[in-house]
Amino acid sequence: MSKQKRFFLSEEEIPTQWYNIQADMPNKPMPMLDPKTKKPMTPEDMFPLFSMEASRQEMDQEHAWIDIPEAVREQYKYYRSTPLVRAYGLEKALGTPAHIYFKNESVSPIGSHKLNSALAQAYYCKQEGVTNITTETGAGQWGCALSYAAKVFGLEAAVYQVKISYEQKPYRRAIMQSYGAQVTPSPSMSTRAGKDVLTVDPNNNGSLGTAISEAVELAMTTPNCKYVLGSVMNHVSLHQTIIGLEAEKQMEMAGEYPDIVIGCFGGGSNFAGISFPFMRHVFSGERKTRFIAAEPASCPKLTRGQFQYDFGDLSGLTPLMPMYTLGHNFMPANIHAGGLRYHGAGVIISQLLKDGYMEAMDLKQSETFKAGLLFAKEEGIIPAPESCHAIAAAIAEAEKCKETGEEKVILFNLSGHGLIDMAAYTQYLAGNLFDHEVSDEEVTRNVKELEQIIK
Repeated sequence: MSKQKRFFLSEEEIPTQWYNIQADMPNKPMPMLDPKTKKPMTPEDMFPLFSMEASRQEMDQEHAWIDIPEAVREQYKYYRSTPLVRAYGLEKALGTPAHIYFKNESVSPIGSHKLNSALAQAYYCKQEGVTNITTETGAGQWGCALSYAAKVFGLEAAVYQVKISYEQKPYRRAIMQSYGAQVTPSPSMSTRAGKDVLTVDPNNNGSLGTAISEAVELAMTTPNCKYVLGSVMNHVSLHQTIIGLEAEKQMEMAGEYPDIVIGCFGGGSNFAGISFPFMRHVFSGERKTRFIAAEPASCPKLTRGQFQYDFGDLSGLTPLMPMYTLGHNFMPANIHAGGLRYHGAGVIISQLLKDGYMEAMDLKQSETFKAGLLFAKEEGIIPAPESCHAIAAAIAEAEKCKETGEEKVILFNLSGHGLIDMAAYTQYLAGNLFDHEVSDEEVTRNVKELEQIIK
């Protein structure tokens, strides 16, 4: 095996197509439903909200490969390929026989993987004559990516940022504003959805579900405006497969193949990006790779949620989606991994979990920060709080290898750096960061009414 630490692709080797896993899934995802008629949605039903091309990609269960527009691929070349790195330092610190690799998506202009889809969605909107785009963001990674992509393609962007993250992460807010975006803490008084929440609870700290409601409402009431989403949706997962497709080629350069692929999990974008290209070889029977989604114990939709039709937002403005969910009215604790504070999972990932092609683990906040600091000390990169979940899961698997003596190959996605999250690390180092876990009663309370939604 090569003794290199980092592996890169040339510009010519950067993939020219995204991988659409829907075409190869043994069991196709169940359809999204119109919340009024309860009938399956068509791409045309989504045109008023999303770009036409994103809507078509969302429903495409036929074509396994979708061409990356040349204008998008040219933008990718500014930061892609991202490096695949052998984590020799972490391996040594753990004393494990496992070989640990990570795909470093933190090297993008905005510091995370989110730009991979933001550029694509902004491009499609521009091509269709859209002038304004709106979205929500939790920790701010997606908001930063969308703000940058909007500027690249000459669009105006409005971002609703979950209020607790707006306050916890002022520098991400400043980054969005530096790119020219309008940033509003959610819930706000600028939309009916926000007003409804604040009327009931004036001190509400917000959730991604609430912020989605506000962004969708703005898109539907503003001329020539489209809504763009940073996770959960099928077309977002599609765009993120650039990560895994590159990693496949780079693992080949390293002379190895992953036994385990890991990603942190909020709505599914970075997990899908690193996992789906490898998963197609499991469908074909060529490989037996395990896939692990690492989610926070405070928002455990994959490990403790219910598979059911639910709304993607608090106010019920989105289509009904078949997903593992804690209920669209679930309000997660104020953990620092703001990008993982979402009540549901994307429909593709929900189907894959239901069918046993992947697994999930939930992790306490303190455990993830401990793992993130070890990684920083050994590999020199301070990871985003979200990425710390993937690192903690990788460490747990490497520790098992130490116990059994197995020399497994572990690959995880480092979805972003944490240089704008140092307030969280400061709290952890001072002993002021606490764990939050959801009680069985809370889960039961939030999911018990879901069955009434589709009746």
